Amino acid sequence: MTTPGPHSARPVAGRGDPTAAGEIGVTVYDVARDLRREVDAVRLPLPIEGASRAEASRGRLMSQLDEHLLPRLRELSSPAIVVVAGSTGAGKSTLYNSLLGEEVSQAGVLRPTTREPVLAFNPLDKDVIHEGPATEASRVVHHDGVPRGTALLDAPDLDSFLSENRTTAQQLLEAADLWLFVTTASRYGDALPWQALERATERGASVAMVLNRVPAETLTTIRADLMLRLREHGMTDVPLFVVPDVGPHEGLLEPKTVAPVRRWLTLLAGPERSRAVIVRTLKGALGALPAWVTSLADAVDAQCEAADRIRATVSNERPAAEKLARDGVAAGVVAGASVEARWRELSGSAKVDRVKVRKDAVRSTRRAGRKREEALGALRDDVTSAAERTLVAAGGRVEERLRAVLTAPGAPAGGGAVLPDNDARVAAREAFVSATVAEWSAHAADVVTTLVTDSRVSAAVKAFGPQGLGTLLLAAAAGSDDAGRLLTRVLGDAHTEAVTALRDDLADRAARTVDGELDAVLTNLDSPNLADDAATGLRVRLAELRRLT
Repeated sequence: MTTPGPHSARPVAGRGDPTAAGEIGVTVYDVARDLRREVDAVRLPLPIEGASRAEASRGRLMSQLDEHLLPRLRELSSPAIVVVAGSTGAGKSTLYNSLLGEEVSQAGVLRPTTREPVLAFNPLDKDVIHEGPATEASRVVHHDGVPRGTALLDAPDLDSFLSENRTTAQQLLEAADLWLFVTTASRYGDALPWQALERATERGASVAMVLNRVPAETLTTIRADLMLRLREHGMTDVPLFVVPDVGPHEGLLEPKTVAPVRRWLTLLAGPERSRAVIVRTLKGALGALPAWVTSLADAVDAQCEAADRIRATVSNERPAAEKLARDGVAAGVVAGASVEARWRELSGSAKVDRVKVRKDAVRSTRRAGRKREEALGALRDDVTSAAERTLVAAGGRVEERLRAVLTAPGAPAGGGAVLPDNDARVAAREAFVSATVAEWSAHAADVVTTLVTDSRVSAAVKAFGPQGLGTLLLAAAAGSDDAGRLLTRVLGDAHTEAVTALRDDLADRAARTVDGELDAVLTNLDSPNLADDAATGLRVRLAELRRLT
């Protein structure tokens, strides 16, 4: 029988060891690797109910894949890692040292004692030790007291007052093949042991339990109570070792005190038996994955459904928003007090409206026309400024409306999270409006050329210049009655269609302005993480897992 070498990338199904590679194999490795890629790509951008729990679960699933499943599937020949874990003061470091028969890991009354994780291998296993999270985080020692085919890991306290110790302890538990959980007669009823054991069961890890420092007079009662608790938690097959209370002492426990645990470790020893532990734990871990992946896929689907509701809410606002913007321009109220004031000024000083009309045509010299054209430049600036204010206000109203419908009571969940930054939105709106109004103003020159070429139009162009005549058309389109009356005098009804075209053009631009506000929200939803098929990859991996497990 052959086994994978220490440098094997991963076992190959159908070859080598039937208890390891043949049972787990390359197919499962590939599925787990692909699953890891899908899980890593998951994002839950909307703060809807359950999103934070799902994100925490995603993190744990990533840890399980990165720190245990994938390393183990890549290299099944590495010794089985048995982590000795427990709460502060449970005596796990003393137990650890006693199992090895030597003070390897610091033990004592000062807390925390286990500041640096210690990972002990049998020297004969050095050629098959696989580098991974456990070796990287620990001080590695080679010790004859470790049964070959296993590795003993003394982890920091799960409830250490140092946060980095707690984090390291959790990471090492994720990397382990088997948990040897140490608690005491006085603390086995605490929440921490059962939370840790439930976590192990959830990820499918193999578990054994050491009840330490049990007084002889209560041993039977405590053991029975603990066995009952284990049954209630569905852990009837968990090996339980009882270490009697030996009173105050320093150093190692007597060999006979830890002999049952040592014998159990010896039973695990040897490449075939330890690999069976690894395979059993891997199968348990793989069996636990579908529930996790299902929950994560459901959370992704919930995000997509929330995004659809937000999209529908925003889209429902579009018709009314566009109509309101168009109606505001069509009503001819763009030109306000500033345009009227400018007209009075130009009428008095530049006398732009003091023109003579004979036989339906305005009479003027080209020189006078150039002066009027130059003077009307100020009016054009006022008209474009008024148009910009109108469009900016229309966009602002829509933004306010969206904030209301996406954050008020009854709003779709997560709506507030997709609203753009207010300052950035104001800057983008003003930039768009400035550009689109400039285009509208420039479009007046094209409209002037579309006027029917006759003596009246030619005379008007001569009297005001082509730019000046375009300004009058823009002012009339914006709602200036004074500009409209002057155009009627010099052009009759010939200007009506041109003014209507410019007004409709500005109305279209107003509608596009409010569309920009709506689209800014929809763009924030335009993410692969919120697409209808966002969970497809996870569900494909889920189907593969179910076929394999």
